[in-house]
Amino acid sequence: MTHFFSSRSLVASVGIGLLVGCSGAAKVAPVSERIAKIWSARSVDENQTTVYSQTGTGNSRPGYVNFRLDLSNATTVRYTEFDGSTFSGQWTVPSDTRLVLSNLTPQPTGTTGTIDFTIGSLSAGELVISRTSSSQKTGNTTNKYTLTAP
Repeated sequence: MTHFFSSRSLVASVGIGLLVGCSGAAKVAPVSERIAKIWSARSVDENQTTVYSQTGTGNSRPGYVNFRLDLSNATTVRYTEFDGSTFSGQWTVPSDTRLVLSNLTPQPTGTTGTIDFTIGSLSAGELVISRTSSSQKTGNTTNKYTLTAP
């Protein structure tokens, strides 16, 4: 009889352990799924100087109100710069810290059709990215974008 109860106790303990272990682990979606939204500029820094803030009144580059990064399609990007120029192409996330826009048409000024970003942070409603190369369109500045999605 003792053998019967200890076997039942062992099976019950293992079952409870499995239930607790499985329910406690929340799965985090891959970065490529979490950034698949339409993003607009909350703030933009050019060479570490803030040139646009969504709530600012004296923005030196007010055109960033037009900035859009549409990653809502699984592989196709639609990218609109501060001057209203719009480009389309593909997007990939080759690592959790990189976003690459490629085959952009027409080619953005000073690129070969590719723009590479470092992903600084990502939360449910905010994405912070920085260009890995300077932007000729903004006077060869290195730009950091704090983006928001509804």
